[in-house]
Amino acid sequence: MATEIHPSSVIEKGAKIGDNVKIGPFCYIGEHVEIGDGTFLKSHVVINGHTKIGQNNQIYQFASIGEVNQDLKYRGEPTDTIIGDRNLIRESVTIHRGTAQGGMLTRIGSDNLFMINAHVAHDCIIGNRCILANNATLGGHVQLDDYVIIGGMTAVHQFCVIGSHVMVGGCSGVAQDVPPYVIAQGNHATPHGVNYEGLKRRGFSKEALQAIRNTYKILYRNGLTLDDAKVEIESLAKQYPEVQLFIDFFARSTRGIIR
Repeated sequence: MATEIHPSSVIEKGAKIGDNVKIGPFCYIGEHVEIGDGTFLKSHVVINGHTKIGQNNQIYQFASIGEVNQDLKYRGEPTDTIIGDRNLIRESVTIHRGTAQGGMLTRIGSDNLFMINAHVAHDCIIGNRCILANNATLGGHVQLDDYVIIGGMTAVHQFCVIGSHVMVGGCSGVAQDVPPYVIAQGNHATPHGVNYEGLKRRGFSKEALQAIRNTYKILYRNGLTLDDAKVEIESLAKQYPEVQLFIDFFARSTRGIIR
């Protein structure tokens, strides 16, 4: 199928549009935008700035991608927004470009779902297969690793790191980093166990699940300081590679972990 562009849409000179792309009515595509093969823009979509979008994404009406961010330090420098493949970006989602202070880049992986009115601020780094439910909000410089679920109406403070396979319940406020595999809920969010059912669906073995549960107990139930807990977790990671995610997470955590 050839690329289709509705005559009411504006495609600035210089924009690169791939094969089999469909751009519905009243969209705007800036001059520095690249859109990969098979991507579908429903209608009234704005894609601006130095933005590169991969293949087979679906972007619904009134989404805004790559626009000027809301950081008052931003002075119009040519920062980037990069989005992978097969993402589903629903109505009124906003994804802002990076800043010079944040590495010049907002980056989103592949196979993610952004539900209605979700917001991804400047310099966020999002992995693969994440879900942001309706009205979820990420502050600037937030990092989401793979398979993270952020519940509806939840806000994540700037610079927070959220580890892989985390589930954050709806209407929460996340002010510190959340270790891998953890269920978090509340304002401010606190840990409520391991995302056991989600991990089972993703094919984790019984041995791996038990190792992750034991790690959670070391971190939250055994009355250890964080430094002492790290020593025990490092020992466990030598036997179970799934636990290594905790070690990698601790190396990147700067805001302290939820307790």
